[in-house]
Amino acid sequence: MTGKTDAADKLGWRWLLVLARVAAWLLTFALAVVPHFAFRLFGNKDIVPPLFLGMLARIGGVRTRVVGTPHPNALLLGNHLSWLDILVIGGASRCAFVAHSGLSEHPFLAWLCLQNETLFITRDQRGTVAEQVDQVIERLGHRRLAIFPEATTGDGTALLPFRSSLLSAVERLPHDMTVQPFALDFEEVENIAWVGDEAGLANFCKIMGRTKPIYLTIRFLDPLAGEELANRKTMAAAAQKRIAAALGL
Repeated sequence: MTGKTDAADKLGWRWLLVLARVAAWLLTFALAVVPHFAFRLFGNKDIVPPLFLGMLARIGGVRTRVVGTPHPNALLLGNHLSWLDILVIGGASRCAFVAHSGLSEHPFLAWLCLQNETLFITRDQRGTVAEQVDQVIERLGHRRLAIFPEATTGDGTALLPFRSSLLSAVERLPHDMTVQPFALDFEEVENIAWVGDEAGLANFCKIMGRTKPIYLTIRFLDPLAGEELANRKTMAAAAQKRIAAALGL
């Protein structure tokens, strides 16, 4: 009986922790809105959102160590394990994101994404590729962009295939553009990764209810060069090989 009571008490404390962290997120959002729109009036769209994302990760329990340096205005390609990835890489590199257009169908989520200049890519409409290339080039003219070529989250034991189709809008980038892989290396990744049939809310509560910190090392790797940049397939293959090596997979 005592064991069941202790388990219930522990579960109750975890729910309190989830609620406390969500409340802290809401407070952070409230405090960030006014400065964000004030900076936007003067054309500084990228000042507040990366700080906001990094703070959300910190409140969520993530403790980040960065190895290497993200290059200025680089296209960043990395592995994908959790919804935390957007918070940590956005905060650490001050990047915007390239995302599938499906996210734009959710009004509030789309609004949040657009505050950080997310670029929505439509892969099934070939007539829009040229326009999307121009949009990518425009974004990279003033800040970094990040893509998760796996297109979904993995379990951390191996990388999923990198989908070169996600790079269709960047295949014709100017030769002076930098393409840089990065590796997200979570400790206890098996308790962090969002995979399989696990519901999103269940994963969210599991992570936000943790009492132990989530330790993460972000490794910014050397940029791709030479034949690695020949086309979208070589870019995807080279980035996947480097990230796998950095993670010891």
